[in-house]
Amino acid sequence: MSFRPLFALLLAVIASSTYAAEARPNILLIVADDLGYNDVGFQGARDIPTPHLDRLADSGLRCTDGYVSYPVCSPSRAGFLTGRYQQRFGYEYNPKWDATAATHGLPLSETTIADSLRAAGYSTGAIGKWHLGAHPHFHPNRRGFDDYFGFLGGGHRYLPGSVAEVEIGAGKKATTTADTEQTSPIQRNSTAVPEVGELTTRLGEEAAASVTRHARDAQPWFLYLAFNAPHTPLQARADMLAKFAAITDERRRTYAAMVATVDEAVGRIVTALESTGQRDRTLIFFLSDNGGPMTKRNANASVNSPLRGQKGDVFEGGLRVPFLISWPARLPAGRTYTQPVISLDLLPTALAAAGATRDATLAPLDGVDLLPFLTGQVASAPHARLFWRMDGGEAFAVREGNWKWLRTYQNAPQLYDLSTDLGESRDLAATRPEIAARLAAASAEWNRGLIAPAFGNNPFGGLINRTGLEKNAAP
Repeated sequence: MSFRPLFALLLAVIASSTYAAEARPNILLIVADDLGYNDVGFQGARDIPTPHLDRLADSGLRCTDGYVSYPVCSPSRAGFLTGRYQQRFGYEYNPKWDATAATHGLPLSETTIADSLRAAGYSTGAIGKWHLGAHPHFHPNRRGFDDYFGFLGGGHRYLPGSVAEVEIGAGKKATTTADTEQTSPIQRNSTAVPEVGELTTRLGEEAAASVTRHARDAQPWFLYLAFNAPHTPLQARADMLAKFAAITDERRRTYAAMVATVDEAVGRIVTALESTGQRDRTLIFFLSDNGGPMTKRNANASVNSPLRGQKGDVFEGGLRVPFLISWPARLPAGRTYTQPVISLDLLPTALAAAGATRDATLAPLDGVDLLPFLTGQVASAPHARLFWRMDGGEAFAVREGNWKWLRTYQNAPQLYDLSTDLGESRDLAATRPEIAARLAAASAEWNRGLIAPAFGNNPFGGLINRTGLEKNAAP
C-alpha cells in the first residue's frame, strides 16, 4: 500500500487547519472613558486633533448612530462584555469600591466575551480600567482573561504621586490625597507593580507590547484595552499640555491633552499591528463607554454637541458615542453606517468573525452580528428597537427607526423625531400620541424581561436606599 495518498491527505488537512486558524482575525476592543461625542476629529472636533483615530475611521466604518446600553461607566461595560442588557442580571449602578463586597460586580453567572473567545481557542488579555467588581472573584483573570494589566476600580490618577482632583459639577472640585480607589495598585495579573509614568501612555505601551508579543503565536488573540481617559481627574503630561496652550480654558486644555494622549496611544498600537504584519487580519472596535459628563459629577470639559444631554442621561448625549469598526481584510473602508447599532453587538460580531459558536445552554444575547449589515449583505436595520432603563425604572428610553421615546424620572413622557431633531428639542408626544403609546407599550413589554437592581451605589458615597429601588418599575 502506498503512503503517498495518505500523506497528501494529511498535508491537505494540516494546510486547511492552518488556513482556518489564520483566517480567524485578532480582535481588539478599545474603549475610551467619558469621551464627548464631538471631541475627536472624525466626529467634527476642531480644537482636539486626533490623527490616529481619524486614520482608524478612514480604514473602516464610522457608526454615526452607535449607542451604549447604559449611560454610566460600569453598567455599560457589563453590557458590552456580555452582549446582554445588563438589567437582565441586575446590573444598573456602579459597584461599590470594596474588596469584601461579594455582590457588587459582574455576576459570576454571566459569560464574558473573553470566556467565549478563549473557549474558541483565542488567547485573551485585558489592559486598563476594570470597574466590574473589586472582590477577588470578579478579577479579570477569573472572568476569561489570560493576562491582565491595569487597575480594578472605576478611576485612577494619571500621574504617580499626584493629588486626585475630581469634578463634582458646575466647575467645583473635590481634592483628596486619600482616595483609595484613585490610588489603588496597578496590577499585572494579581501582583501589584509600581506606578511609572503617565497612565494612559503606559496602557498604550502595554497594549503595543502585547500586540508585538503575540505576533508569531499560532493562535489568534483578543485584547480588551480600556482607557480611563478622559475621565477625571483632569491630569496630563506636560508636553501634551503644551500642545494645547492656545486653549484658554484650563479644564478644556487639560481634557484636550488627555484625549490627544489616547489618540497617541491608539497610534502606537496600530503601528505595532502594521509593523508585525497583523493589521489586515485584526478586527478593531473603538467606542466610548458613555457620553461626556459636561456639568455633572466628574465633569471633564467634554462636548456632546449637537446632542442633548450627557453622561447619566437617556437623552442622546448620554447614550450615543463615537463608534468605529475596522477590519481591512473583510470590511469596507472610509464609509459611514447610519443604522442604529449598540455596544451589545460587539460580542456576537466578534464571535461571528472568529467562527465561534456560543453554548446553546447560555442565556440568549441581545446584540446581533453586524458583519452582514456592515458589508451590505443585509440591507435592513440590525435592530427593530433599542431600549434603555436607568436607576431601576426611574428613566426609560426606546428608539424605533428615527423615533425616540423617553421618560425621565418624574417628568412626562417625551417623543422626538431624530431625523429632523437630533438635539431632542421638539417634543412630539402630544401631536403623535399613537407613536408615543406604541413605544411606551414596547418599553413596558421589554421591561418585563428585566429584574430589579442587584445592588445600588450612590455616586456621592454609600449605598442607595430609595423608595422604589427594589421595584421593577414599569415605564
